[in-house]
Amino acid sequence: MNFPEPSLVPVNGVKLEVFEAGRRNAGRPIVLCHGWPEHAYSWRHQMPALAKAGYHVIAPNQRGYGNSSRPTEVTDYDIAHLSGDLVALLDHYGYEDATFVGHDWGAMVVWGLTLLHPRRVNRVINLSLPYQERGGTPWIELMEAVLGGDFYFVHFNRQPGVADAVFDENTYRFLRNLYRKNVPLREPQPGMALIDLARAQAPLGEPVMSDSELAVFVSAFESTGFTGSVNWYRNLDRNWHLLADVDPIIHQPTLMIYGDRDTITKSDRLAEFVPNVDVVTLDCGHWIQQEKPEGTNQAILNWLERQDAR
Repeated sequence: MNFPEPSLVPVNGVKLEVFEAGRRNAGRPIVLCHGWPEHAYSWRHQMPALAKAGYHVIAPNQRGYGNSSRPTEVTDYDIAHLSGDLVALLDHYGYEDATFVGHDWGAMVVWGLTLLHPRRVNRVINLSLPYQERGGTPWIELMEAVLGGDFYFVHFNRQPGVADAVFDENTYRFLRNLYRKNVPLREPQPGMALIDLARAQAPLGEPVMSDSELAVFVSAFESTGFTGSVNWYRNLDRNWHLLADVDPIIHQPTLMIYGDRDTITKSDRLAEFVPNVDVVTLDCGHWIQQEKPEGTNQAILNWLERQDAR
């Protein structure tokens, strides 16, 4: 696929590798925020469709990914830094605000960005991960109590460096085994599931992408390793504290896209925190925009068109 050539953009004390489409559409920015363990290339099916629809499409590799900066301090990957990068990216292009689209961890960043910098976000489109209610207990603490120490969020925090090393040693196998669809359901096994997945000889289900597409992700993580990206998880409780004093309501018009076979649970309280939300569910698993590119594009473009008509 003909993916745009990147540029390195200095923002917020780091440099981001940024891919663009539709520069001729300056004034209508839409920023696409990838998840873990992904890459801006995960938006390859959306970028041309959005550019054709009249948007200036901006897809960064966020800090820790690709050829973007990879700071060594864990705290440099908290929500203040990640959202600050996106605010500085808008400043770089001269935009007061933009529509932000996030998938997986990218959705978490877009939710946080919208809470911390509400004037810089005019519309929200998030895939897979719904708004996460803050609650009274820090997130990792809560997950450890409910899901145990082997749950990957907890493991990444309590045993730093252990999983990263396994992923680094088995980059191709891990990503090949992870990027699957129609994986048969089975009983949870003891141990750390993602470490087991990285070491598994044979993948389950069907591949989400072609070998040449997978090679883009493999090459990127063989170059960078996984620690920078895993450091996002190691700030979850820090983020909980950083979001303590903000208005918890997302006031912007929002589109939430779920995969009906995604292992991430849908929110039954979404509208309480995101009152201006529309919900679309697609027949797919977790890798929504790559599993169902046309359905994702249609959902996004139809929703944006309805918003513009209001």
